[in-house]
Amino acid sequence: MTSTNAAAHVLDNPALASLTGPHAHFAERRGRVLRYPLDVSPWLALPDDPGPDDWADLAALTGPGGEVPLAGFRGQVPDGWEITFRLEGVQLVDDGLTAAPDAEAVVLGPADVPEMLDLVALTRPGPFLPRTVELGTYLGIRRAGRLVAMAGERLHPPGWTEISAVCTDPAFRGEGLASRLVLAVAHGIRERGETPFLHTGAGNTNAVRLYESLGFRLRRNTVFLAARVPENLPDPREAVPVA
Repeated sequence: MTSTNAAAHVLDNPALASLTGPHAHFAERRGRVLRYPLDVSPWLALPDDPGPDDWADLAALTGPGGEVPLAGFRGQVPDGWEITFRLEGVQLVDDGLTAAPDAEAVVLGPADVPEMLDLVALTRPGPFLPRTVELGTYLGIRRAGRLVAMAGERLHPPGWTEISAVCTDPAFRGEGLASRLVLAVAHGIRERGETPFLHTGAGNTNAVRLYESLGFRLRRNTVFLAARVPENLPDPREAVPVA
């Protein structure tokens, strides 16, 4: 699905737009390949038209046998690279969210990371690492002092901010905590004059329905891939289609 918003093209390669834009201070670079520090985020950015030199730089940056995420990539991987993970996904954008602050939400910071990591391990919303909290504002809700729900900001293309790490302790689901936090994070994004967006699995129909009910709309289908760098690198100019 193609957006009619002229600024939305940056969302076609949001990691690249982030790492060459507002998140440039995080960028580790080799040639035209950029990535976040490995304790911040697994996202990395290939150019829109990766060639043999780019794949060689990615391999050198990762190391033989290393696994790399290739979110959104639908091109060809070089011969010898093993696709280790594939999940169809969707990208959703703000189309009328009723964004609002939440009186119960608290800002989470580095001191809260151990609890945040525990909640992520329990709920598995997607990658969240020891320094992910540095990417933007994270909000949480506590009950009896315990962190039971959170959501925050991840990718930051110019003019946009991704909402990520949306999760609720199973014992507290059904109370609308995730919805409240998404709307609270979205409020902060809008206050900066930016537009919220997010990603989720296309097969996660409950999450998609929830986000659409809050005021997100589908912008495009995408794919989450991971590939393993060959132990013995072949000529990267030999490419095969992604299955």
